[in-house]
Amino acid sequence: MTKDHGPSIKDDETYEALRDGGASKEKAARIANARASDDQDPSAKGGEAPPYEDWTKDDLYDRARELDVEGRSDMTKDELIAALRDR
Repeated sequence: MTKDHGPSIKDDETYEALRDGGASKEKAARIANARASDDQDPSAKGGEAPPYEDWTKDDLYDRARELDVEGRSDMTKDELIAALRDR
């Protein structure tokens, strides 16, 4: 039986499956809520942004700051890419 995670989680079943698969609470909630929304289609291919490898280190750092990635100031470009992909 699926647990009710309250009003902040719109699709409890998807949330639980993602958490069981190792996703963080934040990532699982973000995906579960997107799947429950009629305005979003998280399974569709992403946008037109270039791959992180084409970004400058400064751009990667700024994106990591937006996502509140901890330890970003000490990371190399490759570490920033890995951290952003982990989010």
